[in-house]
Parts: sequence; structure tokens; C-alpha cells
Amino acid sequence: MGERGAGGSRRRRSGPRRPSAGSPAEGEPEREAEPPRGGPEPAAEPPAESDPDNCGDFRCHKAQESLLSSSSGYSNYRGILNWCVVMLVLSNARLFLENLIKYGILVDPIQVVSLFLKDPYSWPSLCLVIVANVFVLAALHTETRLAAGSLSEKVGTALHAFNLLTILCFPALVVLMVSSITPVGAVFTLSIYTILFLKLFSFRDVNKWCRARGRAKAGRARSASGPKKANGEVAQSGVYYPANLTYKDMYYFLFAPTLCYELNFPRSPRVRKRFLLRRLFEMLFFIQLLVGLIQQWMVPTIQNSMKPFRDMDYSRIIERLLKLAVPNHLIWLIFFYWFFHSSLNVLAEVMRFGDREFYRDWWNSESVTYFWQNWNIPVHKWCLRHFYKPMIKRGVSKWTAQTAVFLASAFFHEYLVSVPLKMFRLWAFMGMMAQIPLAWLVGRFLRGNYGNAAVWISLIIGQPIAVLMYVHDYYVLNYEGSQ
Repeated sequence: MGERGAGGSRRRRSGPRRPSAGSPAEGEPEREAEPPRGGPEPAAEPPAESDPDNCGDFRCHKAQESLLSSSSGYSNYRGILNWCVVMLVLSNARLFLENLIKYGILVDPIQVVSLFLKDPYSWPSLCLVIVANVFVLAALHTETRLAAGSLSEKVGTALHAFNLLTILCFPALVVLMVSSITPVGAVFTLSIYTILFLKLFSFRDVNKWCRARGRAKAGRARSASGPKKANGEVAQSGVYYPANLTYKDMYYFLFAPTLCYELNFPRSPRVRKRFLLRRLFEMLFFIQLLVGLIQQWMVPTIQNSMKPFRDMDYSRIIERLLKLAVPNHLIWLIFFYWFFHSSLNVLAEVMRFGDREFYRDWWNSESVTYFWQNWNIPVHKWCLRHFYKPMIKRGVSKWTAQTAVFLASAFFHEYLVSVPLKMFRLWAFMGMMAQIPLAWLVGRFLRGNYGNAAVWISLIIGQPIAVLMYVHDYYVLNYEGSQ
């Protein structure tokens, strides 16, 4: 009886039962029944511990953040950026059309020539640029005499100081005294002389450092003199002091897109013709675009701003300021690309100058200090190498050294504006010095995107304020009295 099952008289076998087809073998986990062929695949079930109500097949939610939340980690905003560009183009297209309807076509390429020349037979700006070679040769011959030992360091320092001081004072006096020079021509000339001042200052410093290093090496060599090597010293490539004091070396440095002198500049292996042609095309296109925007958009806005200034109508002044901010900022951005990317790369490519870092990502600036350190790398490198670090080595505090750098920058900004306009109002100087408290406020209270927004606002609003101030004062000084 014990050998029969409860449901029948079938006798159990004593040996191991052979597994049937489709049934799991002994020791294997039991598999679920497969769905019939052609039927739908069952939904994957979550683990039993995360599905207490056995409703996993119907779930469509999970814990996650919204895409625009900062904690979501989402960063692909390309579509929003494209939308901003489209909106910017459409809004400015409307302004451009409104400008054409109101003023007509004001672009006149011939008028650009009159901005540089009052008298076609008088070229004072070009003459001043040619005369600048005198100061170049004076600096080169002073260094040659110093390298030969025929001048003492004190006399050489005095000659260099006189030469550098004359570079700043001589063209300013000519601009103030000669009536035939135009403001635009004067700005161009004084910019050339300012660049020459910074370059020759660096030329003097580097050669002075080379003489000091040479004397130090000579002293160590005398104190540690020993038997010479049988096969001589190892030959080294490159130019060494004082072999660098040649006309070729000097004029290469003067035309190179840098303000900091070196004995051996990095050089590119060849001139890339396609790259050069692209940059040349950009130069020609953007300079014409700049002239057109200034004549068609900016000049009428500035002219219409004079009456609110005379009447001291503050609401209208603010409206004119905001209206001027858009074309002024757009022109500044185009000028930045034209000069720092297109023009300097053309110059560097022709001269095979290897260091092409003329700017960094200043548009991501989250502080005012970061902007000034990254938007104009040639000037930043000069200030750091020849102004800031020497002051730090003399024991000056960092804050004092930074203030001195802003003070020097403020001087040159005012120099390049007040002298050509032949009036001294110090708006550019005060605007640059205002960057010091602004940098402290932004660095102290604003971070991240808020700091970046503050930098952009200062650029967009600050420049039109200075433009309107100078134009108003120039208009009052030169035109209002004669009417």
C-alpha cells in the first residue's frame, strides 16, 4: 500500500527519474514558463523588495529632478542658445529696419578718409609714425653701448628713461599743437607710440636681466674654474645676449604681436596659406561692418542724445544710454574679434610667430579681475612681467600692486582719449579706477552666474556712459559755442 500514490496505482521507480524535455535538471533553478510563440513579451519585473504591491508591470515614474534644476546635472542647452541667437537677430533686424526708414542710408566709405585727414597735403599722423624710428634706434644703440661696457648702468638707465618719457610726451605735444591732425588720426598715432613705449620698456628690462645673469655666471665660472673638456663645450642653438642686439632682431620684435621681449620667440614651422586667407577675409569684412554700424547706427544715436544732456532730462538721458548700449556693445565685440583674432593672427602667421594666445575665455568671467586678466593677454603679460612682479619682489603688498596696475591702465586709457580730443575730463581715468571697488563688490557678494552677469552689465552699460560723456563735452566745446 505504501508504494502506491494517493491518486492512482502507479508504482514509483527506485532509480533516479530522467528529466523530461523542457523541465529543469536537478540542481538547476526552476525556469518560468515561456509565453506562447507570437505572444507579447512579459514586462520585466523589479525586485520583489522594491515592489511590495506586485504592480511593477504598470509603473511609469521614478525619482528624478527637472531638467532645469541645477541638481539634475543636465547641461545641453544648445537649443536655448540657438533660440537666443534667433531672437537677437530678429530684434536687431527690426532696429536696423527702423533705422533705415528713419535716417536712410548713411554709410559713406569716403567719409572715413576725412576722419584721418583734414588736408590731403598734410599727413601729420603718418609723419609721427615715421619719426618713431628715431626712438627705436636710440634704444638699440643705448643697449649696444651697455653690452660693450662703454656706458655704465646708471647712465644707460637715465638714457632709457629719457627716451621712454619722450615717446609719451613728444607725440602728445604735436597732437595738441598741430591743428591739422584729426582726433581719429591722433588716436591711431598715440596708440602706435603707446605700443612702442611698452615694447621698448620690455626690451630694456630683458637686456638688463641678461647682463645681470651674465655677470652672475661669470662670477661663478671664475670661482669654480677647472680643467676644460677635451672635446669642448656643448654647442647650444638659439640667440644669446648680446648677439640679439641687431636691427633684424629689433624690428622683428616691433612688428611681432606681443609686448614682451624675448631673445628667442617660439616660431611656427610654416605659413598656412588657407588660414592666412581666411583671417584676411575676416579683417576686410569686419572692418567694413564696423564702419557701417558706426555710421548708420551709432552716430545718429549719439547725435540725438545731445538735447537731453543740454536739458538735463534724466529720463531721456537714461533712455538714450540704453539705446546706445546695444550698438556700442555689438561694435566692441566685433572690434575684439577683428583685432585680437583676425588681425593679430594675420600678423603672427606672416611672421611665423608661434604664441597665438592673444585672449582667453573672458566671456566666462565670474569676477572683474578675471576679465581684465584674460581679455587682453599681451597687455596682461606685460603688466605681470614688468610691473606687478617687480613690485612684489620689492616687498609691495599684492593689493597695492594690483591698484598700481589699474592706475597705470587708467592713465593710458585717459592718454588715448583726452589728448586726441584736446580736452581733459578724466572720465576714462575714473571709469578704470572704478573697476577696483567694482571688483571687490563682485568678488565679495556675487558668485557663479551672478558674477558673470555683473561683469557683462558693467561692459554693456559702462562703455556707453563714457562715450556719451566725452561726446557731450566735445560737442559743447567745439560746436555749441560757435552756433
